[in-house]
Amino acid sequence: MSTGVINRRARPSLAGLVGVVALIALSGLAVMADLGKVLVIAWVAFAAMAGSIPLGVRAAESASATRLVWGYGLASGAMITSAAVFLVPQAMGFDPRIGGFGIAAGIVVGFGSHVLGHRLSHLNAAFDDTAVQLSAHALSAGAIIGLVYGAMPELGLLLGLAIVSHKGPAGYAAARRLANADRSASVILFPASGVGITAIPTALLDLPAIPAINAAVFGFAAGLFLHVAMDFLPRCEVGGEVGEVAQVSDHAHELLDRLRIHAVVSTSLGGLAVFAAWLAVGA
Repeated sequence: MSTGVINRRARPSLAGLVGVVALIALSGLAVMADLGKVLVIAWVAFAAMAGSIPLGVRAAESASATRLVWGYGLASGAMITSAAVFLVPQAMGFDPRIGGFGIAAGIVVGFGSHVLGHRLSHLNAAFDDTAVQLSAHALSAGAIIGLVYGAMPELGLLLGLAIVSHKGPAGYAAARRLANADRSASVILFPASGVGITAIPTALLDLPAIPAINAAVFGFAAGLFLHVAMDFLPRCEVGGEVGEVAQVSDHAHELLDRLRIHAVVSTSLGGLAVFAAWLAVGA
């Protein structure tokens, strides 16, 4: 590997540095405002994604499709279960119809923002589409997490930790992709900080105690997180991310079939892990 390629990969990202500084500054605000749960969720999300960066860079030459499937499967299973168990009932409890509309809106808006964000990221070559999409996911998820915990601070940590559980495998895959493109993976530090950057300020908002508003907020949160979770389901198809990592051809169906079994098992275990944690701590 040439020295120029190594230097490009090692070059620090200004955006990543800005994200870390912003998260540290807002963490002080969270401490003063007694937002302990939101602060923990923000830093767990940061640690998961930032910690996966060196792993993804090292895996650029020989990534493991099985490892990626298990990371995505466990995270998506945990997210789907958490959204269905902790958010959907809350939305329905406040107002079933408005909560239902909120869930639908969250799924549709999540899908629309994902598709349009991917499209817009290609309009300006100065922006890396991987970093743009990860940042959009992190900032929007953080805003919703802040609103949810601000409205109901008695919610347990299990919900928030399960929601951000995908940050590790997402950061790993993004770092691998950036390293393969001879780009610095340190830009991922910005989306790693993104959950806290928006969660802490929005947690300070005082939503009016109106059932319809709370139903809409919790329903939208459930729908958005269900979309994100389904987007991270490990799809073992030719042309997809797992297929790309596995470096399969159009005829390598045997390998994909094995990976599909891993996908089903890992996703199921992710959901069961949340169930077990709920039984253990009564979250």
